[in-house]
Amino acid sequence: MSFKKIFAAVDDSDLGHRVFSQALELAVGDRAQVMLFNCVTVSTVGQTAVPIPVDLGMNVELMDQAYQAQRLRLESEVKHASGLLKNYCDAAAKKGLQVEFDCKMDGDPGHSVCEAAENWGADLIVVGRRGRTGLTEAFLGSVSNYVVHHASCSVLVIQEIKPEK
Repeated sequence: MSFKKIFAAVDDSDLGHRVFSQALELAVGDRAQVMLFNCVTVSTVGQTAVPIPVDLGMNVELMDQAYQAQRLRLESEVKHASGLLKNYCDAAAKKGLQVEFDCKMDGDPGHSVCEAAENWGADLIVVGRRGRTGLTEAFLGSVSNYVVHHASCSVLVIQEIKPEK
């Protein structure tokens, strides 16, 4: 099977680097176009934004400072992700591939991956799987599981390598 438009959901983890490498290998073999994608979420930066009504006694100035700090963290994370994607693009371009990249700031990475891949016209999505199961997957979710069940094209899932015990 040959793919012409490969969409890779990458991040700055070992698994993200493996996803990139696999997508690159497939693209070189098929001379395919590549879209590198990263979705920055509030949970990516380890903070959540829960609006607290001012009438519960919260200081308006403190609330504003908290929201400003969160906005700055998110902007910094988007800048970091864009730099990462640019580095990946440079590496892929050295292989003679046509490469694009996109970084979104959204609350649902799985949905963002599916939507961006479909809008770009991908015929393959390459995504990593960290191996969460049970309650961990129920609470934290699974991007790869969502993508497998909602993508409009084929999906290649790269399993994270667990260290031997």
